[in-house]
Amino acid sequence: MAKQLSLEQLVTCGVERANAMAMLPLINQCLASLSPVDCWQCLTKKVLKPQYPFALDEFLYQTVFADWDFSQGEPPVWLPAAEQIKTTNISALMKELEISSYLELHCWSLQNRAEFWEIMIQRLNIYLHQKYRHILDLDQGIESPQWLVGAKLNIVASCFQAPKNDSAIIWQREGGPLCHLTYGELEDLTNRVANGLRDVGLTPGDSIEIAMPMTAESVAIYLGIIKAGCVVVSIADSLAAEEIAIRLQLSRAKAIFTQDYILRAGKNLPLYSKVVDAAAPQAIVLPNDCYLTVKLRNQDLPWAEFLSPLEQFEAVVTGPEAHTNILFSSGTTGEPKAIPWTQTTPLKCAIDGHLHHDIHPREIIAWPTNLGWMMGPWLIYASLINRATIALYYGAPTGRAFGQFVQDAQVTMLGVVPSLVNTWKTTSCMQGLDWSGIKAFSSTGECSAPQEMLFLMSLAGYKPIIEYCGGTEIGGGYLTGTLVQPCAPATFTTPALGLDLVIVDENGHAANKGEAFIIPPAIGLSTELLNKDHHEVYFANTPSMLPSLPLRRHGDQIEHLPNSYYRAHGRTDDTMNLNGIKVSSVEIEQVLNTVAGVQETAAIAVSPSQGGPKQLVIYLVVKPNVQVDKALLMNSLQMAIKQHLNPLFKISDLAIVEGLPRTASNKVMRRVLRDQYLKRKLQPDDR
Repeated sequence: MAKQLSLEQLVTCGVERANAMAMLPLINQCLASLSPVDCWQCLTKKVLKPQYPFALDEFLYQTVFADWDFSQGEPPVWLPAAEQIKTTNISALMKELEISSYLELHCWSLQNRAEFWEIMIQRLNIYLHQKYRHILDLDQGIESPQWLVGAKLNIVASCFQAPKNDSAIIWQREGGPLCHLTYGELEDLTNRVANGLRDVGLTPGDSIEIAMPMTAESVAIYLGIIKAGCVVVSIADSLAAEEIAIRLQLSRAKAIFTQDYILRAGKNLPLYSKVVDAAAPQAIVLPNDCYLTVKLRNQDLPWAEFLSPLEQFEAVVTGPEAHTNILFSSGTTGEPKAIPWTQTTPLKCAIDGHLHHDIHPREIIAWPTNLGWMMGPWLIYASLINRATIALYYGAPTGRAFGQFVQDAQVTMLGVVPSLVNTWKTTSCMQGLDWSGIKAFSSTGECSAPQEMLFLMSLAGYKPIIEYCGGTEIGGGYLTGTLVQPCAPATFTTPALGLDLVIVDENGHAANKGEAFIIPPAIGLSTELLNKDHHEVYFANTPSMLPSLPLRRHGDQIEHLPNSYYRAHGRTDDTMNLNGIKVSSVEIEQVLNTVAGVQETAAIAVSPSQGGPKQLVIYLVVKPNVQVDKALLMNSLQMAIKQHLNPLFKISDLAIVEGLPRTASNKVMRRVLRDQYLKRKLQPDDR
């Protein structure tokens, strides 16, 4: 590259003049003598530092790749060194199988699906009380595969195979010190929970809700419920009372664990009161700090009274198909899908963690999440089965205090949602922190924007990002990255090992851009729903590439790029991801339609022009003869969402229209609205 930069161009990026003078010769030398990819590698290793303004990174990135053909895909900005590849779990598996390339490994995992999962079960040393007769049985068809036929197990036993003195959890309250819980201490607390459940009369098979933030205690509660043979019902602590009540009814829960309140950014957010308003069954209530601040109902128990003193408990052993967890995922109707996880679903979490996220024993894994979202249980299994450490920060992850926790806890893998990265980038709150201990990031929950992912990488001196796309009904990811392939921002490098997909266009033909369909079977894929017809949701009327190869619907819009990588374009149905949380248009509309003056609404999610997380846009029809003030109406709509659905869902735009486009069967055509919005960007008088 012949382009040469001037001192003033670097200074304009916010770099101090002395630093700019020192780095300029090397920058120009790289630009003059190296290919764009090699030039960028040189700059990230020898010039760009986390303490410099990100404006410098952006400017150099645009300069280096000014002539790049982005229609072919984003340029690789991180390349794995040969020595780094050798240390990965994927490399160890390839060596065991005598396979020489990742592509060959992925092909092998598809051609030998049963053997792949069996080898991984052995590599992770999954504890079986009784060994299986067959790893996979397809006698009931590809939609209903039977895994680990004849086995008896309790997956919690596989979570406690690390040395007892190793750290299982590192945690910190807002403004507090770092605290550690060893594997031995976590197991003791798990057993005390399991004994406590038995003491209050709960029996194997009972459903028990958890509506709590992600804490050391909630992890022990989660594991204790499953160890006792009961079923966890996962509830996001941000949900409104009405949404908690719906999930209570769907799961028929016998009890609920909750907390008096949540402390976030200095504010006390009530939690127990929402559980009471939801008419929950018996509640076991934990204090946010040392003492409860609320008066309990007569049937409820404080944590200290519930917890058994007995630290030994014999795990209840079940078949592999037994339910362990009920999670909820929105579809295109108002009621959320109730998706049961079985004893085998955690294997998918742990295997994805082992291979694609390259989690090793004693590494420290942080992921701001919640047990109400699948990444909460995923974090537990991916960390503990791989003998790593979970890092939990009890405050909001949006500010510098969280970044300080990541630094002080020496986190090695940090999981994010793109909207969180956008907040860090906008506020510059992570400037100057030392995240050099991070080996890799992972991003999921939303479509990410290349510039934001570049910013994230820069915070740790350009470490790779594992883009990770999946779902509750998968138990993990179906599109992902690895640490043995180059990393290009906001793109996926591969289908997950043991899985494959087909991209289908609107005519039902294989294409490079369209809806992604999964090719079953694989451990982790759901086989039932508690409140819907599983076949109708995932298999009915799906395209067929071969008569013997039924495809499984997932609903993501995916593009297969010319460079063989993949890019996500959001949902193809009326489900959307907002702040990393899946919600249906109908759920939002049902709430908004109750607001005074509103006749009907349509909720859509659109990507900003520069890419990144989806934004919520509302089309609204006002009742006849009603005059509204748009600003006041916007405020009322936002308040309704906060009170009745989730305060994390923010309306970015409101369009007041005379009517909504509909099909002949009177269904609202939200896709038409999305297309109209993107074309018009709303006229000034609509804003």
